[in-house]
Amino acid sequence: MASPNISFDTIPSSIRKPGAYFEFNLKLAVRTLPSNRSRLLMFGQRLATGLAPVGLPFKVFSDDDAAHYFGRGSMLHLMITAAITANRYVEIEAVGLDDAAGSAAATGPVTFTGAATDAGVATIKVAGRQVQVAVQSGQTAANVAAAILPLLTAQVAWPVESSVAAGVVTLAARNKGTVGNGVAYEASITAPGMGVTVVQPSGGAVDPDITATLASVFTSSDEIIVTPYADQASLTVLRTHLADRSGALEQRGCIGVFASRGTLSAATTLAGQLNNGRMVCALLPGTSTSAYELASAFASVVAFEEDPAMPLNTLALVGVQPPNLASQLGRTEQEVCLANGVTPLEVGPGQTVQIVRAVTTYTKNAQNVADISLLNLNTIRTLDYVRKACRERVALRFPRGKLSNRTPAKVRSELLDVLYKLEELEIVEAVDENKDGLIVERDSQDPDRLNARIPCDVVNGLHVFAGRIDLLL
Repeated sequence: MASPNISFDTIPSSIRKPGAYFEFNLKLAVRTLPSNRSRLLMFGQRLATGLAPVGLPFKVFSDDDAAHYFGRGSMLHLMITAAITANRYVEIEAVGLDDAAGSAAATGPVTFTGAATDAGVATIKVAGRQVQVAVQSGQTAANVAAAILPLLTAQVAWPVESSVAAGVVTLAARNKGTVGNGVAYEASITAPGMGVTVVQPSGGAVDPDITATLASVFTSSDEIIVTPYADQASLTVLRTHLADRSGALEQRGCIGVFASRGTLSAATTLAGQLNNGRMVCALLPGTSTSAYELASAFASVVAFEEDPAMPLNTLALVGVQPPNLASQLGRTEQEVCLANGVTPLEVGPGQTVQIVRAVTTYTKNAQNVADISLLNLNTIRTLDYVRKACRERVALRFPRGKLSNRTPAKVRSELLDVLYKLEELEIVEAVDENKDGLIVERDSQDPDRLNARIPCDVVNGLHVFAGRIDLLL
């Protein structure tokens, strides 16, 4: 049997000078699978105090970096801080946006009333952050409001600015737009004779158009994109971006993450409008954490898990504020979420917010038939990783490969090796059972093209265990 020809990249076959010539071949060096570290791409509004130019991605490694580049207390600063709090090892690129032209800031008043007949404490909370001031007997509403204002003003990392007039503290979002309408305001006062009322923020209008921003980062390699804009129009733009860059030609698979602290009905409706296997909606009704910080924390935790097939159930979202008991999703409501493309979050031991089960918004196929093929977020992440592993192996072994009748068998052998290694890591399974379906063949129309069909039985998560206990007397 004739041995295969040995080819050289740098030693010509035509040399005649005597000598022993050796070159280094690196194509066979890598025999392992590629890493699967996920990076976050985040975009959100900045402040004029931020030093990073608008629309350009910047790598961010700390809270101080985020404040420096995008302005302390900006939406994007708070998103980055939430991501780092949830996963200190997360890798982040962030793109700052200016407030949209013609936009308006959300505002809401906190109104103190009466006069204190005894001592107490006045508290104001914004998105779970709080300041408190002691109240003395005899102080009026105007006194208390004036006393708490300097404490609020000192909170330069909060998402609001404050002003006071005649016992009314007005909180206004630092960044304009609709997102500020979803920041939770709370207040209380324990001094007898006094009261306080809170009006939740409103009036925020007009968010930035993210179309140009996504176009500018189209060639990036980030695997998870976090958006603070959870309206159908913005999310549809993101959905198109995900499809374009994750498709068979671009092959930079990624997912999009957004969050809601609103109602179950609104979340399931929005998920149904998107119906996409690369988009995830995390829901935690009633939390005082802003939706954009919630999305950032969730995405950061997803990025931490490098095994694409490992379920995300019970992973904690450190830094996210648990809602009160009345607002928490019950078991039936969680089932509704999971049946309608929404990822429910719950409060676990120690009042820690955690993931119930991570699912995508995809629930129906193009024929409007229920389809669970991309139900679990792990499925699309696994497929992206398998594609990456196969693509990189082919690129490593055949960077300048010829296409002869020997080539399909060589390529098939490499792909099969990749699948076996994936099986060892429990990312795919049943490779031997499916290997007859691994076909590599020359294209019938293009003489320079090789085609492959790669069966991929992904490992599923153990989400449900059912047992029957038989009573024996």
